Amino acid sequence: MIVSWSLAELPAMLAELELERPLLVASERWTALDVPRVAQWSEVPSDSIEVPVDADSVLAVGGGSAIDTAKLASSTTGLPVVSVPTTYSGAEWTSSFGVRSADRRMVGGGSGAHLAGIVYEVGLTLGLPRSETVGTAMNALAHCAEALYVRGRNAAGDAVALAGARLIASSLPAVVAAPGDVAARRALLRGAAYGGEALALAGLGVAHAIAQTLGGRYGLPHGAMNALVLPLGLRLAGEQEAEAVARLEDALSGTTVQQLARLADFGRLRDYGLPEQDLPEVASAAAARPGNLNMPRPASAQEIESLLRSVY
Repeated sequence: MIVSWSLAELPAMLAELELERPLLVASERWTALDVPRVAQWSEVPSDSIEVPVDADSVLAVGGGSAIDTAKLASSTTGLPVVSVPTTYSGAEWTSSFGVRSADRRMVGGGSGAHLAGIVYEVGLTLGLPRSETVGTAMNALAHCAEALYVRGRNAAGDAVALAGARLIASSLPAVVAAPGDVAARRALLRGAAYGGEALALAGLGVAHAIAQTLGGRYGLPHGAMNALVLPLGLRLAGEQEAEAVARLEDALSGTTVQQLARLADFGRLRDYGLPEQDLPEVASAAAARPGNLNMPRPASAQEIESLLRSVY
């Protein structure tokens, strides 16, 4: 997969990949961007997508929802995907995707997207609001953390996970303090890219299993859910892989995951309208997800319910 760090390099990347007629998948916010396209699809997220017959690729511009929608199109048509992320989600690194309806509820998922390239452009992140900045950065940090202790962990994943954690911990407070700081935004974007690569190399853990369940069932922001539950996942991981969690803490250089999450006010689960009586069902669903099953010892539904109640 080709990776570049400037939107100005997109035409050259498409030429190198021998792609001339991409379908642009982007919300209305990004459709005015000067990028090649044969047509555009602006319903993001979407549980179905129409790809014109003359398109030879899919170009995603946006956050995880846009990239997942593009990957859905790729998996059904066989067309390659080039992603231009505008958040820190990391979705650009994996061939799997979630399928969400327009109200952001999960209605399915799949894999088999054909990943061809990624273009990172720091200028596209400068207008990202604080909640999305911190939330998607915490999602990226969860990718880094979980890569260190899941069953699929490996030396290559460990290396990029630790590099990503260091960058996120050092740059996220600077971005929150000065949202227009290009250097800090660039460092945060690079940290998130490392997190996405770690995700691709090692897979997800229990925190993502919980966040995906909450977001998919109730249409809640994936970043905010990761900010709330990553400390819970680390609590479980510390009981199983204390050395891995210690390596993460060392990479954070004295900053805690809780301190980073508090850079935006995500509140508690009850603040998102989640009924307390749903917690046992949510916990059971999370326990069955691949992220939990990828843990050295998968958590029981009862353990997950207890953790959810601690942030309810």
